[in-house]
This record gives sequence, C-alpha cells and structure tokens, in this order.
Amino acid sequence: MKRSKRYKETAAKIEHGKLYGLDEAIKLVRETATAKFDETVEISVRLGVDPRKADQMVRGTVLLPEGTGKEVRVCVLTKGEKETEAKEAGADYVGAEDLIEKIQGGWFDFDVVIATPDVMALVGKLGRVLGPRGLMPNPKVGTVTFEVGKAVKEAKAGKIDFRVDKYGIIHTAVGKGSFSGDQLKKNIQAFMDVVNRLKPATAKGVYIRSISLANTMGPGVKIDKNSINEAA
Repeated sequence: MKRSKRYKETAAKIEHGKLYGLDEAIKLVRETATAKFDETVEISVRLGVDPRKADQMVRGTVLLPEGTGKEVRVCVLTKGEKETEAKEAGADYVGAEDLIEKIQGGWFDFDVVIATPDVMALVGKLGRVLGPRGLMPNPKVGTVTFEVGKAVKEAKAGKIDFRVDKYGIIHTAVGKGSFSGDQLKKNIQAFMDVVNRLKPATAKGVYIRSISLANTMGPGVKIDKNSINEAA
C-alpha cells in the first residue's frame, strides 16, 4: 500500500508494537492530527467475545462527558404533543409520514433518528434503508422512547451508541483532534467504563484484548489497557 509523505512522517513518531500509557497515546494522536481539517479521534477495542453468539453481542450507549465535537443533526419521528417536545429540545427535523416518505426517497441529512413507540409500525418500513447505516431507532439504545425531549438533548450533548462487529472489535469516535488531552481522556475513560460493565457473563478468558487510538488520517497508537484503569 502506498502511503503519503505526511503519513510516513507521523508514523515515524510511533514505535511499532509498543504499548503506550493513556496520556502518552493521547499526546501522540493529537500531535499527529496535522490534516487541514479537524480530524476525528477514534478508539478501537478488540474484545474476547464471539459476536456470532447472541449472549456475547456487546452493544451499548455512553454519554461522552466532553461531547463528540460534532454538530449532531437529530430527526424525530413522532406525532401529536411529542412533536412540540422534540422541537423545544432542539430536534432538527420533526414529523411522521412526511419524513418517513422523504427518507424512503433517499434523504439522509441527519445523524440520529429517534422515534416514539406509537409510530414504530410506520417506521418499520425504513429498516432496509436505515438499518445498514446504523440509524434504525432501537429501544435498546434509547432511540425508541416517549421521552423524546431527554433523548434529543442527550444526542445533542454527545450520546453515542456502539456495538461489536463480526470480528469482535468496537470502533467509535471519542472526540476531535482539537480537543485537549483532558477532554479526550475523560471521554475515553467514560467509554471504557461502559464497555467493561457490558462484559457478557458467558465470555471466557481475557475480555479486553487490545486497545488502540487513531485520528482520521494517522496511524494507530496501541494503548496499555492497564493505564486506563490507573488513570481512572
């Protein structure tokens, strides 16, 4: 694979195979975020689970204390008085049949979809278009609820949902390259705390296999998982 000159220069700052402490890893990721845009910082956690087994499917939500650094566009599918509640909470788009029809036509100018249980019969038809994008409302992650005001505010504040992929890895954004070291540290600790609490009872052996941190255009930095517990 051909690598750019910039990538090679940033990769040279990271010792291959070394496990870095959390603070040092964050420092390296921030230093190597040299693109002309505000790069996203993403964490990847390899778990000792078998995602093919339903009782080992790790999925959850976490409200990042420092937010994601991204302006989140929220679409709420609901009717009646809940429309007002959603609008007052700051939802960008609110409606029911009109928005559902628009989405079926290929409109996806939003990042989160929240729906009330009473319209899920209508929302169900969007499974084929929202499902592959990870946008389908789901009660397990709090996006199917009558508490739409709370759900909208949490989404805007930095609540994210994550799930392990078929390889046993969780990938999720924990901030931006422009964040301070402390901001990234708080978000990473909050995320890892939730991941640890979600350990399946049937998972055997080592649960957290490895952790790495990377920015959008840079190489990954391997983290000593013990340093996260020590920092907490």
